Amino acid sequence: QKTYLKSICLQYQMYLLLNSLFFCLLKNEMGLIIFFLCAYVLKTAAGHCKWAEVLQDLEQIKTSKDIDVSLYTANTDEDNECQETVMRCFILETNVILEECRIKKCSKTQDVFNIWKNGNATLGNSKLNSKPSAKCKECEEYEEKNFTEFIQSFVKVLQRECK
Repeated sequence: QKTYLKSICLQYQMYLLLNSLFFCLLKNEMGLIIFFLCAYVLKTAAGHCKWAEVLQDLEQIKTSKDIDVSLYTANTDEDNECQETVMRCFILETNVILEECRIKKCSKTQDVFNIWKNGNATLGNSKLNSKPSAKCKECEEYEEKNFTEFIQSFVKVLQRECK
């Protein structure tokens, strides 16, 4: 129990020291500059597009010649209410590409896997199984397009999400 009390006392002393240093920094001009620069860096990092990794991997596979599949391709101009459903559809169709790559041993299998993995992580597994709004289309209701058109549409939707 003595160790616990010493720990609390030490934490409180550290709190007082840091608290006084923080307010001293804010009292002078250089401290304010450092404070605002740190706040700006945090804001910039928070503004990073959550789909950036997926976009990078799409750039890697878009010129692949050994991927030849037809995929349900969501419209890029869907209603904002359906954007989550559109993203879910693109991620689900990426799984089709992944399976095709595994069968044919494509050179871009790892990049396709990264898209699928990062897409699932970004969208969230719960959203992959959620029911879409009644006015949103199911993936199978979209037109089937070739791989190149699918990638172009996917990139366009992600770029709109990142704005």
